[in-house]
Amino acid sequence: MSHKAPKPFYPLNIAILTVSDTRTLAEDTSGQYLEDAVRAAGHHLAARTLLTDDKYHIRAQVAAWIADTNIQVVLITGGTGFYGRDNTPEAVAVLFDKTIDGFGEAFRAASIADIGMSTLQSRALAGMANRTAVFCMPGSTGACKTAWEYVLKDQLDSRTRPCNFYPHLTRSDDNQL
Repeated sequence: MSHKAPKPFYPLNIAILTVSDTRTLAEDTSGQYLEDAVRAAGHHLAARTLLTDDKYHIRAQVAAWIADTNIQVVLITGGTGFYGRDNTPEAVAVLFDKTIDGFGEAFRAASIADIGMSTLQSRALAGMANRTAVFCMPGSTGACKTAWEYVLKDQLDSRTRPCNFYPHLTRSDDNQL
């Protein structure tokens, strides 16, 4: 039991981008899973869209969300593999002020139990840009569940101890967490 008083929950505004050349928004089970998980955790869905694997369209959308002071987190599903059209890391990494190296490492470690060493083919990554966290994960619904359940759910919860991303995502320098 902690000797400190419990921290309050502060909901975040989260945007979701699905990157796919083959799915429509209606068929997007990965983006839908993330939307449902975000809402169930008490956060706000700020936006949700689907784009094809075009590096410049992806970059433009993510850059717009990073510039929007009402969006604190961007979740991207898809485009992180090794196929020719998998461009998500190249599209967004140039936007990062800092990388969150531990996200890709933690995601791949959590994925080993489900997919074994195939996890090496995931180029999951994350970074901070303009006080916005951007998390890129593979396009499968299973990968999104792994990323949410093992990493994101707790790290986006302001109550998680000893630390979480909330203080890094707020626009005020005098936040109380």
